[in-house]
Amino acid sequence: MKPDLIKMALILGLLSCVGPFAIDMYLPAMPAMAEDYGVPTAMSQYTLVSFFIAFGVCQLFYGPAADMFGRKPPLYFGLGLFLVASIGCALAPTIEWLIGLRFVQGVGAAAVMSIPRAIIRDRYTGSEATRLMTTIMLVVSISPMLAPLVGSLLMTPFGWPSVFYAVALATVASLLLIYFALPETLPVVDRVPLRLAAMGDAFRVLVRDSYFMGMTLIGGMGMASFFSFLSIAAFLYTDYYGLTPTQFSLAFALNALGFFVASQFAANLCDRFGGVAVVKWAVLGFALCAGLNLLLNLGGVDNFAVLVALLLLGNAFLGLVVPTTMVLSLDDHGPIAGTAAALGGTMQMMLGATAIGIVGAVFDGTPQVLVVAIAICGAAAFLLFMLTLRQSPEPAVG
Repeated sequence: MKPDLIKMALILGLLSCVGPFAIDMYLPAMPAMAEDYGVPTAMSQYTLVSFFIAFGVCQLFYGPAADMFGRKPPLYFGLGLFLVASIGCALAPTIEWLIGLRFVQGVGAAAVMSIPRAIIRDRYTGSEATRLMTTIMLVVSISPMLAPLVGSLLMTPFGWPSVFYAVALATVASLLLIYFALPETLPVVDRVPLRLAAMGDAFRVLVRDSYFMGMTLIGGMGMASFFSFLSIAAFLYTDYYGLTPTQFSLAFALNALGFFVASQFAANLCDRFGGVAVVKWAVLGFALCAGLNLLLNLGGVDNFAVLVALLLLGNAFLGLVVPTTMVLSLDDHGPIAGTAAALGGTMQMMLGATAIGIVGAVFDGTPQVLVVAIAICGAAAFLLFMLTLRQSPEPAVG
């Protein structure tokens, strides 16, 4: 891999970790936080829902802003807001305050979700873009493997608010990284003037592009699957299966390992077989894993090792699906890459927020709700691919 690709991957990967760290490091603290505030499980899950709603919707504003003002100024604004909100979360006196501040935190975190995708599109397309995206995924994948463990280690001696102070320190490091190491990738001459009509035109182009919408929604089903797991994992693993916070963190890390490993093969597979073919077989694999998990559960198999193994394998297929669909969805939209990345990210985050809300509301303390939700996501992703395949701009080799 070229040195400039490695450097860009590390910078964008570390920036992209900010949002996931605010989610994953916080997961082991959710049961203790609910107990401290004296609220039920469902109430604590609203802190995730509020974050994801803001995290998703606000990308619609950061994307066009990045096309108008360059990539770096919106990053400074978003991370500055995220920093203030993180400190506020640590000091929140009530669960209502925490829910509100998590929303503000999501507003800030949205900047580092969509803008790095646009930065990739500024400089690279095709297999190089996929290789950069998957290398970023490698860095980001460290988050779900390490963040819950770090969170559990912090909360044991210092309490759950320490998690938010740690996130605030990471945000300061990210701001310094942007200032000293990240180049501006959108020249002034290529910036889009601040015109609402232009923004509306860009969104209309994207919404009418069935290929863009299809690839975005396929990746969104993968996100919804993972967010369904996020919403109840801490309660399911600790209350139902009896794991300690540290054991939960290790099990959560294992669940992310499949995604982490598989994503590193995405670029090479795309080079050999084409991106559409990679998505086709990976979506099929994800759907089969999710369906098998559901059939075993309905058949009376309630085994923690089986559950984790099938989740790991399903996430391995998602490690191919998510970065590849991100690249394919943006390939034809270079002039409005920021807006396209923002709309795609918003749609995916809203699917995730919807999944969290539904799964959290119907969670009965058993794994059945989780395996049903993931099976629905798998079936929907496969159906969406079959519909999108008709609009494929490249042959579905293999």
